[in-house]
Amino acid sequence: MTTIAPPTIASGTAPRSTRRWLALSVLALAQFLVVLDASIVNIALPVLGQQLGIDTTALAWVVTAYVLAFGGLLLLGGRLADRYGHRRVFLIGTAGFAATSALAGLSITSEMLLAARALQGASAALLAPAALALLTHLFADSRDRTRALGVWGGVAGIGSAAGVLLGGILTATLGWQSVFFVNVPIGLVVLVTIPLLITRDASGARGKLDVPGAATITGALVAAVGALSAIEQVGLVHPLTLGLAAVAVVLGTAFVAIERRTREPLVPLGVFRNRNLTVGNIVMLLGGAAMVALFFALSVYMQSVLGYDALTTGLTQLPLAGALVIVAGLAPAAIARLGARSTLIGSLIVLAGGLVWLSFAPADAVFVTDILGPSIVIGVGMGGAFVTTTQLSVDGVEGGESGLAGGLVNTSQQIGGALGLAVLGTVAALRTDDLLAAGVPAPEAMTGGFAWLFAGTAAVAVIAAIVTGFARKN
Repeated sequence: MTTIAPPTIASGTAPRSTRRWLALSVLALAQFLVVLDASIVNIALPVLGQQLGIDTTALAWVVTAYVLAFGGLLLLGGRLADRYGHRRVFLIGTAGFAATSALAGLSITSEMLLAARALQGASAALLAPAALALLTHLFADSRDRTRALGVWGGVAGIGSAAGVLLGGILTATLGWQSVFFVNVPIGLVVLVTIPLLITRDASGARGKLDVPGAATITGALVAAVGALSAIEQVGLVHPLTLGLAAVAVVLGTAFVAIERRTREPLVPLGVFRNRNLTVGNIVMLLGGAAMVALFFALSVYMQSVLGYDALTTGLTQLPLAGALVIVAGLAPAAIARLGARSTLIGSLIVLAGGLVWLSFAPADAVFVTDILGPSIVIGVGMGGAFVTTTQLSVDGVEGGESGLAGGLVNTSQQIGGALGLAVLGTVAALRTDDLLAAGVPAPEAMTGGFAWLFAGTAAVAVIAAIVTGFARKN
């Protein structure tokens, strides 16, 4: 059985709470904001595009603008939290997220909306790694921390469920603007309660921030996510795609060179000697690719092929999210009995099986007979995989680098999501085009493309299981 070592926390530097489980619930509420935003916006995209006059191709930038800022700034956000205080940076990120959500809801042009989405992503890049760092500080004991991560994973499932359901209800009744406004009261609750539950950070910054490293890695990540997103929108060999990829490689290389010479690096490269952390981030990269592509495809498939409205689409995704919530709560017991890696491998195999099953859904699918079963299996696999991967990603991390670990795992998820949406979305589009060229009716052609996408996500889950199985333990 894998032994999970708690993070080392320097005496007197970690935020503390006498009501840590209540504090966890509020931290999880902030994580709920980030998860909710992703799923709730997907449901609203078709209506949003019609009302603001955004075509289908440009509509992808509503997602991409958020992902670019979020994925590009996560490592910097995590390191800022380590330097200037996890609670302080968490509250700044939460306030920014609530304010920019309100700005997005007030948007009257596509340009205003895209700017607000980018600012939302930047705020989330401060919020997410700081929240995970606070969790690891509050729960140093391995058993309690595993239970806390189970709650964390369950909240992610609740966020997905609430997102698809609220997205449908709010879009149908109050308009697309309400899917952004809903973040504001939740953010206010978090901002009021966290200072009452978690003590202040130690005053003052620790050391000097690695500005050259921060600039190069942020630029490299933004360029990489932009290149991946551009693949789907303009093609693999388009000058924009190739140019962004080249910039990402150059800046990434410069970042590694800077980190090797800097006395106080933004990302100490030695952190990757922690094999559990490395495996956790690789699996999160692959898992993010599968999850983002899956949820995007499901929303489009149900609305464009099956003819469901936004509300019905939200309701049909509840079984998946419900299964995820239940299994996330049970995952800590499985980790304690079987070990983290065995639990993760089993979860990934279950996830792959559900995705293969879903790939056989026809163009005239009936929800109860064709979609419900695979949705539940997928939720079971995702619930176990999410909790266990997060556990590995923060396993044994020093207290002064917990924000960095949170930034790394969230960065892996975002980069993986952009990669999955770009590559698997392109595969689906090419398959659909081939079928249309062969004279296949549009609904069947689109279904054929989605079948390839679902099968591709299953392959990604299998690869993640193989990586987990063959990687050596610490």
